[in-house]
Amino acid sequence: MKTIHQRFTPHPDLHTAVEYLNKTHLETTSLPDTLPLSGIGETQTLELLAPHILGKATHLDAPFALAHMDPPTPWITWAIALWNARLNQNLLHPATSPFAKGAEERVIEWLSPLFGMSGGHFCAGSTLANLTALWAARECAGVMEVVASEAAHISIPKAAHLLGLNYRPIPVCKDGTLDASSLGDLSKSALVLTEGTTTLGALDTLTLCGKAAWTHVDAAWAGALRLSPMYASLLEGIEYADSIAISTHKWFFQPKDSAIIFFKDSEKAHKAISFGSSYLATPNVGIQGSRCASAVLLLATLLAWGKEGLADCIEHTMQSAHKLAQFLQAESRIETLATGQTGINVFRPLHIGTQELFDKLPIGMFSTCTVFNQHWIRSVSANPLADTQIIIKTLTIALE
Repeated sequence: MKTIHQRFTPHPDLHTAVEYLNKTHLETTSLPDTLPLSGIGETQTLELLAPHILGKATHLDAPFALAHMDPPTPWITWAIALWNARLNQNLLHPATSPFAKGAEERVIEWLSPLFGMSGGHFCAGSTLANLTALWAARECAGVMEVVASEAAHISIPKAAHLLGLNYRPIPVCKDGTLDASSLGDLSKSALVLTEGTTTLGALDTLTLCGKAAWTHVDAAWAGALRLSPMYASLLEGIEYADSIAISTHKWFFQPKDSAIIFFKDSEKAHKAISFGSSYLATPNVGIQGSRCASAVLLLATLLAWGKEGLADCIEHTMQSAHKLAQFLQAESRIETLATGQTGINVFRPLHIGTQELFDKLPIGMFSTCTVFNQHWIRSVSANPLADTQIIIKTLTIALE
């Protein structure tokens, strides 16, 4: 089995091409202020843009990068993305994407049983996946309101607003999970449970599945843990949900924009959210019309790594988060709020201001957040190439 570094470090031929585009001696030239009348050619354009696109980007594979839920991507996806761009497959029309459509179906077939679902489809991000789920809830279960914790992702109230449904936020407990004692009547509700809240990585209790007219699980972040024998039990009970959203451009390490919406009864749900037209060979399922073949990239990753390889990367990031959590909990100058349950640590210094400590750290190492009206530093273990020893050493120096 390949090492984690081999999965994310390109083949020598690809590495040479990347280095060519990322030559450090290339002069950074300003982009033109107006649309050019005549082009400069493809090669010169690459040389013009490389210092901007590559040189000015945030490198998510840096050894200290733990700031956001945005992982580096495996090099196999770079190659497949180029193939996709060349072919421009459109999942709206089966005739233009015969293999890509079958590839999506195969990936859904592989992954659905892990979550106790019967099927689903890809979409461009979990914001659309959540909207799709709540649309299906309105059509299939006649829900009139959406109920979720105050820590739910912004896409949940946004979806309720777009669908004309009442939105009822529920207070959270000190650990960031939904306060089940405040739920009230759910007979006409779509209950959204968040598995891996954005700020604290909290896991709402899945024992609430089935307590509402429709239960949707927003597992955009933590859903991938289901593939890990070591951590799958954290999502025990997710199989009783009616729908599940997963961001594959998070812990599945895929390029954006890529997510999956799963349904317990996918045939019923898809029928309820499908529209036909005279120009379509088959009904258009879901919110998007034209959409790209993002499933092919995940197919390639799963073929290259296997379930064990993906689980290995997830477990590696989780273990890195636990090591950082152990340091934070043992450090007398630090107060912790979240300690790595789903790869997220939230902490702040006791002897200096939070922002003062944050400003001493490398840009991109961590991010900041506000929880219970207090300012905290947040680390997200999405980068398998992060070096925990370097991070702890850097943090120790900054605490002085």
